[in-house]
Amino acid sequence: MSRSAWDWRLSDLASVPQNGLTVFSCFACGGGSTMGYKRAGYKVLGNVEIDPQMMRIYKQNHKPIFSYQMPIQEFKKLPDDELPPELFDLDILDGSPPCSVFSTAGAREDKWGGEFAFREGQAVQQLDDLFFDFLDVAAKLRPRVIVAENVKGMMIGKARGFVSLVISRLREIGYKTQLFLLNSATMGVPQKRERLFFIATREDMSFPKLKLVFNELPVLYGDIRNGEGKLINPESRTYERWNKKRPPDLNMGDVTEREEGKMSNFNTILLKNNRVANTLASSSVFLRDDVPQHISDIDIIRMQTFPSDYDFMDASVQYVCGMSVPPLMMQRIAEQIYVQWLGSGRVC
Repeated sequence: MSRSAWDWRLSDLASVPQNGLTVFSCFACGGGSTMGYKRAGYKVLGNVEIDPQMMRIYKQNHKPIFSYQMPIQEFKKLPDDELPPELFDLDILDGSPPCSVFSTAGAREDKWGGEFAFREGQAVQQLDDLFFDFLDVAAKLRPRVIVAENVKGMMIGKARGFVSLVISRLREIGYKTQLFLLNSATMGVPQKRERLFFIATREDMSFPKLKLVFNELPVLYGDIRNGEGKLINPESRTYERWNKKRPPDLNMGDVTEREEGKMSNFNTILLKNNRVANTLASSSVFLRDDVPQHISDIDIIRMQTFPSDYDFMDASVQYVCGMSVPPLMMQRIAEQIYVQWLGSGRVC
């Protein structure tokens, strides 16, 4: 496609051979998954997205055929005859239900069952119900395959009961499910990002067990580093702490714990040229280890394997990237779904 898997342009998609298979994406955000499917040769028909800013950006970059800016609770209630027939003949229904209530950061159990606005300006919703709203959409559209991405925290502690409920609901609506915990760093992504994928097939599809094993060489931060980042304010506490760091320190939490006896600042990450970058979260702070700078927007785009010509419009580059699935990560999964399942002649 281009010089390297993580260095590419949206215009490269025009030369990707098409496999004739279709996808519809829920909770699409900036379209990380959408770009992954397109890189693998699928046709992404459209999306559902609640956030008006993200929908504007999605439309600008991806030109969806069918697009619905609304809560998924409203989308699932739309009469069948108001939806295009193509959505009832999908190969893949894709979704990344908002997952902050299952993050391992903070007192996550305290959030379960509560109603929150996932982002300022959005509707207040019970976030741990959104996965089941997504499955209601799956029951309505009956795609051949369902792919749902979420955080590793869903497999830890009490959250495992939630996973069991999801699998039970998938069984109720006629799907067989496999779980995969994947690390993007093994898939050619310049970032250590562990994510849980629910991949389910309709019971009438005679597919074998899907095998997802990736062993690509790691891409180090020094391999993708480019451009000048914003300087750390020399009058700030961050600058003072940055100057007290030691070679083994991986984040500012290591510094504050040693120097100040505080357990804080662990989400201010020190990126080293000889290591793979940490998970790109929308709220984390990333600093270069060897110079007092934040990382550059080019670094962020490459870490997330977004295209260099992506139009972020009026949004934060880090927010859009951090809230999205790395396109290369989804491409690798989508390719295997095609090779092992949908392209195998078993499609009914």
